[in-house]
Amino acid sequence: MARHGENIRKRTDGRWEGRYPVYNTEKKKQVYRSVYGKTYEEVREKLYTQKNMLKSPSKLTILNENRQSTKMQKDILFTDAAREWLITVKGEKKRSTYVKYSLVFRNHIENAFSDIMLSEITDILVSEKISEHISDNTLKSIYCILNQVIKYATQKYFITVPCLDKPVFHMKKKPVNALVQKDQKKLILVLYKEMNLFKMAILLCLFTGLRLGELCALKWIDIDFENKTLSVNRTVQRLYAEGYKTKTILMETVPKSAYSCREIPLSATVIELLFKFKSNGEYVFGGNKPLEPRKLQYHFKKILREAKLMDANFHILRHTFATNCIEGGTDVKSLSELLGHSNVQITLNRYVHPTMDVKRQYMDRLSGFYGQIYGQTGYKKALVISI
Repeated sequence: MARHGENIRKRTDGRWEGRYPVYNTEKKKQVYRSVYGKTYEEVREKLYTQKNMLKSPSKLTILNENRQSTKMQKDILFTDAAREWLITVKGEKKRSTYVKYSLVFRNHIENAFSDIMLSEITDILVSEKISEHISDNTLKSIYCILNQVIKYATQKYFITVPCLDKPVFHMKKKPVNALVQKDQKKLILVLYKEMNLFKMAILLCLFTGLRLGELCALKWIDIDFENKTLSVNRTVQRLYAEGYKTKTILMETVPKSAYSCREIPLSATVIELLFKFKSNGEYVFGGNKPLEPRKLQYHFKKILREAKLMDANFHILRHTFATNCIEGGTDVKSLSELLGHSNVQITLNRYVHPTMDVKRQYMDRLSGFYGQIYGQTGYKKALVISI
């Protein structure tokens, strides 16, 4: 049975087949040809590639156009250009980036712009086509994709289409939460009680600030026991995959960015704990395969309940690590590199949040400093006069 009217079907042998029409000059009639693939997504891309090849001008046409001082190519459907662009994204970007773009395209752009030509794209048209009942984050992704498709298509087809003006977003950043000192003590007491691999993973995150995916993908070859260092070389995440029985599969990929590949020094305490759990498995916490992030999340929430703490996301451990480092005197540049950020500003804006107790200590120190300059007696008299 064909899917979504695109003449794509799943065959009895398990493969996907896509059919497209071509004109047979000998028989003087329209016939159909097929492309095949293991997944619906693969066939869909092959189908659009074949259709676009048929739309391309012949060598003779190109020669004639060159002789006539290069005529402009014809306008195309925006969705056709978008599908071509997605193929380039798949070959050039990370798998997670491609999956995100393709999902946003199919859910919010494909149907809305199915009959719109590239040259017809305007700010007013887009505002009419896009639903008002979507989040600001999704809207930002939609405009990002629209503009990237416009840039790609205008360069390839020589059609002048101005980029869209992004709407003004009034998103309020959510406060980054970190565990306070008393809650950290409760958590650590539970972690050291009958410690297992899951507790060790949570403790390692508190000591290093690793992301959840980086932690689950950690291998024993990444641990240098002699030099007491940990190398971050990969991450795992669940990604949407067409053609699988489930909607997502666990995939091992390169870290979030080039800056995420980093080396972190480990304390003697952490090295000693890791050595106790050393095994013949390839992965530190998953044995012969990466640890499932959702499984570690489940155990983390279970441990929070045991410690009688409020429910929280695993990422709070990374926030806590960053906050502890700043309050302990770590310079922001060093912390930024430990966290794998591309610049110091991200570290300052997102993770560094001094507590009220720390701010009070700074204010008390400032008062003491002014008191020493003026003289303790004169300083007290000045206070009395001001009152």
